Amino acid sequence: MENLLIISISVTALAVILQAGILVALYMKLAQASKRTETMMAEIHQRALPGLDSAGVILTDSRDKLGEMTENLRAASSLLRAQMERVDHTMSDVLDRARLQVMRADEMVTRTMDRVEETTEMVQQTVVSPVRQLTGLLNGVTAGFNTFFRRKRSASQDDMQDEELFI
Repeated sequence: MENLLIISISVTALAVILQAGILVALYMKLAQASKRTETMMAEIHQRALPGLDSAGVILTDSRDKLGEMTENLRAASSLLRAQMERVDHTMSDVLDRARLQVMRADEMVTRTMDRVEETTEMVQQTVVSPVRQLTGLLNGVTAGFNTFFRRKRSASQDDMQDEELFI
């Protein structure tokens, strides 16, 4: 039994030594992995740091420029709105004046046409009517003279006169 105890202690010691060896090997592999990770992180940091610095500078510069651009757009928008309001007001004023002028021109044309009609009517009454009456009177006198002088004319002249009227 004593042998059995020595064998079991020996096996246990061997198992403990084996576990210690495995732990040492794991520790060494972990240390190597840690060194590789640190090296890779250092490389990434070295490579990324200039890019990140540049990005930070660009963002800083862009912030000021974007703010300035936003302010310029706001000012331009306000100016454009004010100009459009002025143009709208001016166009409304021009349209109102144009309407007024059209109304005035329409009234003037209407009055002129009324006066032309009145003048035409007046000329008709004062000039044309008396001329017609005078023409009628002269035609009557001419017809009277023709009738008076017709008696003296011969029948051949009457036929000739009828033919001339026919033609």
